[in-house]
Amino acid sequence: MEKYISVKDFEDAALAALPKTVRDYYKSGATDEYTLAENRRAFQRLRIRPKCLVGIKGCDTSTTILGEKVSMPVGISPTAMQRMAHPDGETATARAAQAERVIYTLSTISTSSIEEVAQAAPNAVKWFQLYIYNDRSVFKNLVLRAEKAGFKAIALTVDTPLFGLRRADIRNKFTLPKHLTLANFEGHLSNKIHSSGEGSGLSHYVNNLFDPSLTWDEIRWLKSITKLPIIAKGILRGDDAARAARAGCSAVLVSNHGARQLDGVPATIEVLPEIIAAVEQYNVEVYLDGGVTTGTDVYKALALGAKMVFVGRPALWGLAVAGQEGVQRMLNIIRKELEYTLQIAGTQTIPEITKDMVRHESTYSRL
Repeated sequence: MEKYISVKDFEDAALAALPKTVRDYYKSGATDEYTLAENRRAFQRLRIRPKCLVGIKGCDTSTTILGEKVSMPVGISPTAMQRMAHPDGETATARAAQAERVIYTLSTISTSSIEEVAQAAPNAVKWFQLYIYNDRSVFKNLVLRAEKAGFKAIALTVDTPLFGLRRADIRNKFTLPKHLTLANFEGHLSNKIHSSGEGSGLSHYVNNLFDPSLTWDEIRWLKSITKLPIIAKGILRGDDAARAARAGCSAVLVSNHGARQLDGVPATIEVLPEIIAAVEQYNVEVYLDGGVTTGTDVYKALALGAKMVFVGRPALWGLAVAGQEGVQRMLNIIRKELEYTLQIAGTQTIPEITKDMVRHESTYSRL
């Protein structure tokens, strides 16, 4: 593991090792992939403004998220079908999160079940990412299973009336390998994804399954069947963030679905300030994912108001290279980079990372 000293190292190794259809599925974005590139470039346009001679004596990256103490403000995003990357799949990723004391989020369309993940990592802080199916009994059953298994929150994906156009998957006629199933389901819902129809098997799978007619009233119905806090995942507008708060969400996750839904939307770090301003009057936490690959990315997001950031693809790259050990190594790389950034920037704790610690590059280009 010592030879991997950056997330990019893991990415390069994973992409070289994975089969083409799996590699393309994990790394691709929607249509021309402009937003996919912007998710990273937008972080590069932000500049950190370090303070000098402030008497640094180490640092503390711990924080509290929805009442749970975690070792750092970095969690693992839900990514689907992880057994395509490694035989242990989601169970390995959850064990890594447990070992590193960070939050793990399980995808609805995972290749390890809610119960398998709960058994593999009983002490991890686990969230369950939820899509809303037309059949509300399926939806309700998933929520109740997650609650029974000890998951701590529901991350409701709100940006997916249908899946976006991902050209690589269409060209490859992507399907889940036959030896794997969507483990949270039985029968048709577990194996429909083995067929690609006329293009992507994922798009074929959600056809007639997801409910595109959803409104914010769905949050109220969800709150009637579970006591778990609800996170609205996929917010890109301030007014939507405010609606989520008024509907009863405990948090919003600023996300463009890894740039996999609609190309041409803004990078998540670009819209974060708008979201923070929109929910200032509400008691909700704000998180961010999309394009985070370094500890300095984490620092910049926290400076602009995020309570925590999530990483999706970096966890997949670590998983593909070395299973649980690879995910842990990836997390420790980001942790070390964040610790160095905190101290060199003159901030010892997470609350000390304030808005004045970053500026957009345009601030300096005018000088």
